[in-house]
Amino acid sequence: MNIQWYPGHMTKTRRQIQADLKLVDLVAEIIDARIPISSRNPDIDEIVGDKPRLIILNRADQADPAMNKVWGDWFRQRGWWVMETNARDGKGVNQFSAAIKSALKDKIEQWKAKGLVGRPVRAMVVGVPNVGKSTFINQVAKKKSAKAGNKPGVTRGKQWVNVDPGLDLLDTPGILWPKFEDEITGMHLAFTGAVKDEIMDRETLACHLMEILGQRYPQAITDRYKVEPQPGLAGWEL
Repeated sequence: MNIQWYPGHMTKTRRQIQADLKLVDLVAEIIDARIPISSRNPDIDEIVGDKPRLIILNRADQADPAMNKVWGDWFRQRGWWVMETNARDGKGVNQFSAAIKSALKDKIEQWKAKGLVGRPVRAMVVGVPNVGKSTFINQVAKKKSAKAGNKPGVTRGKQWVNVDPGLDLLDTPGILWPKFEDEITGMHLAFTGAVKDEIMDRETLACHLMEILGQRYPQAITDRYKVEPQPGLAGWEL
């Protein structure tokens, strides 16, 4: 099942992110903890370069806790700060300010030495569509400042959100990349709502998802649907 989706406005978004990098001190990259690699736009590393990075594993409560730890360690080994959240109910969001201060500790000390005591930290929030960027920002700001919705493409333009006197966040539209490397990446993104529903056969997609879950997390299917997956069953048989 080959899924590809790269609407034209994403090229504009990429250029805008590149242009706005000079305005921020740190990039907060939100990824889906259930598909940590598939939900990372490979172009972000090139765009962001050596700008300090905070990786936010969102929807961590819906992912395998053991794998959250594995991936958290993997990202830390690359020199990035990491935190786990569930933006929908606000779990873990209160770690955000402390994580940013840790990531920018040296820079904040430099500001103080120069007398820039009241200078706010500015962070850009990036990620693929429907990964929870705007919901996360609303939780951090404790108000509905960023437009959010359970479908890709809700945020179409950048917007600054003042969290408190010491922190400003730049919300950006979700951005994919021109061509997914393999079929599984496209399916993973479709499973989690990062791809527009109208471009694919949702019934076939659901069968693929059931087959994967039946192989890796059969108990989750039993708990949710009250059926017991048997080894070797195809997704449509479940």
